[in-house]
Amino acid sequence: MDARLNYLSSPIAGKAAKQFMAVGRTLKGSALPALTQELVALRVSQINGCAICIDMHTKEAGAAGETSVRLNLVAAWREATVFTEAERAALELAEEGTRVADAAGGVSDEVWANAAKHYDDEQLTTLVILVSFMNSVNRLNIITRQPCAGDYAPGMFG
Repeated sequence: MDARLNYLSSPIAGKAAKQFMAVGRTLKGSALPALTQELVALRVSQINGCAICIDMHTKEAGAAGETSVRLNLVAAWREATVFTEAERAALELAEEGTRVADAAGGVSDEVWANAAKHYDDEQLTTLVILVSFMNSVNRLNIITRQPCAGDYAPGMFG
């Protein structure tokens, strides 16, 4: 599969990508646990079918100490017993925030309240921005058919 656009050869894409990726770096420095961020990024990418991001976040989570058992169960987190209540709340918020068209009303009050039991306002802010950010990145990759899933190495993009 060939990419429809080469982001590296476009001046506008280069400028936008630099600022866009700065958002990702800012989120990594937040108080939301790094492994929770990787699990959420992975789940959003699974829902959207973004192979590059699935590859990236699986490998980044593994490099940060995540186990293969938990990584393999992210897609079925509701039935898995290996996630904490806080992680489950984050994954549920990520799913409803990603499936806004399917959920009609977006993120339910119940899901929001559950997440708020486990995360403070700053962490919730990070979680909301992360879900939105990952949905955007997934769409950029999917729309332009960016290849290279499987080629990612942890730390490759900073």
